[in-house]
Amino acid sequence: MKKNTKIISIFTVLAVASTSLFAASFDSCFNGNLSASDKAKLEKGEVVIKNIDYQKNMCLNPSTDDICAQIVKKVKDYNPKYLAEIIQVKDYKGNEDLPQRMAEILNNIGDYAGIPYWSERHECYFDLYSSAKIASQNNDGNKTYIKADLEMEPFGLVQEDIVCEHGPDFLLYTAENTNKLKYEGISVVGKGKLKVYIYCVHKDDKWIIYGIGGVNAPHLPFLTDRIRTSFINRIKTFCNFVFTKL
Repeated sequence: MKKNTKIISIFTVLAVASTSLFAASFDSCFNGNLSASDKAKLEKGEVVIKNIDYQKNMCLNPSTDDICAQIVKKVKDYNPKYLAEIIQVKDYKGNEDLPQRMAEILNNIGDYAGIPYWSERHECYFDLYSSAKIASQNNDGNKTYIKADLEMEPFGLVQEDIVCEHGPDFLLYTAENTNKLKYEGISVVGKGKLKVYIYCVHKDDKWIIYGIGGVNAPHLPFLTDRIRTSFINRIKTFCNFVFTKL
């Protein structure tokens, strides 16, 4: 009986320690905008996707490290009108090479073509990008610089500057458009106003994977909801594609 009690006590201590580490990871990386229900999903390994609209609603804690501070500042500076976050937590053990695997996925631009995208308006699947090609690529140490040409209906050609940097304990991916985008003949997005950031970092015994994407587009009568749905759902689809391939 004493032996069983001792075993139960050991498991209880281990469970409490694991929960404390998990909570510590959250406390260091996120702020109060991450709800208890969000945390519960992340603890189960689920992907959390949030429509947050504005920078002030971001969950990322800028005091975590320099990269988090940069992401929060950059999002604030370009002032997106539509914004979404995608978050996942993975165990470090068994995923020690996660940044390398993420880099391979993100730098393989050709695989972007054919990502299934669910259209709420048409209630069917389309390709997120009908084509995805590299216009140029340069490597500098652990950084990869890519200029990509992506065909994304109904916006047509989206030209992006992509930078992917990774090391043993982190990955940072940034992408932004370098051409103007139109929706049904109306110019809705200027250069550098559609941006995606994906940050993966080792904290305690976890990998924290955080993605945020947004667009600074005008609120137009009769088109606001359609533009929000079109852009935000595409950003969420892309980030979720990367997260679920890991």
